[in-house]
Amino acid sequence: MIRKTLAAWLLAWCACLMVQAQSPLKKVYNEDINPLTQIDQAVAKAKGQGKYVICQVGGNWCPWCLRFADFISKDSDISKLIADHFEYIHVNYNPKKSQDAAKQAQADAVMKRLGHPRRFGFPVFVVLDGKGAVIHTQDSSYLEEGESYNKEKVLRFFKNWTPQAVQSSEKN
Repeated sequence: MIRKTLAAWLLAWCACLMVQAQSPLKKVYNEDINPLTQIDQAVAKAKGQGKYVICQVGGNWCPWCLRFADFISKDSDISKLIADHFEYIHVNYNPKKSQDAAKQAQADAVMKRLGHPRRFGFPVFVVLDGKGAVIHTQDSSYLEEGESYNKEKVLRFFKNWTPQAVQSSEKN
């Protein structure tokens, strides 16, 4: 009887693991576009709408990057705040040195354009103003909680870097 119970429990546990392994997080980084062009287009669009740009820098290779994208897409408060104040883009960065020279040069140019944010780990968030200037780099580890992210910390980050928040602090 104990063996059957143990075998049934083990079988159920393995089935749960298989289901988790078969439902990976959605890949959000487009690896086929030029990230420099992507950034320039987002800045132009944001400027016309009075918004800032948030660059979530990372890649589909980064589980924490995909977790963050999933986290914000499932929270209506965060999604609305982002939609109202930012042009939000996923900037693909591949740190592998095994890339061809052109891809490596492009990756280096992205890091230079965004103020070398890789030192903070991934994902890393870079806030650009309406002119495309870097105004803040956010280390994502300060937003984490357990195996996910803390809603209040994430909301605080986004609220503190809206164009309205930045412009009102500049007046004081």
